[in-house]
Amino acid sequence: MTTRASNTTTAARIIAVVADVIAFVIGLWILMYLLEANRANELVEFVRESARWLAGWSHDLFTFEEEWARVVSGYGLAAVVYLFAGHAAAGALRRR
Repeated sequence: MTTRASNTTTAARIIAVVADVIAFVIGLWILMYLLEANRANELVEFVRESARWLAGWSHDLFTFEEEWARVVSGYGLAAVVYLFAGHAAAGALRRR
């Protein structure tokens, strides 16, 4: 494998891992919300704030009556978009 191909593969792997980590943080917040994690806990607050920042564009995008449905749909959409976009970008880099 040439150095350029190796660099491209490494960059693609990094993009995919970053997308996975972002989706994990958002998914973790959804799980913590559904399980009613203690919001006074610093870890829970950190995950909530991180997910809120990462999913700011999709937060409260849907207007379901139930709060849990808004959280799952808004944050879930963000997680899916990050996964799809990150892995699509990584795949495109690998094909170069």
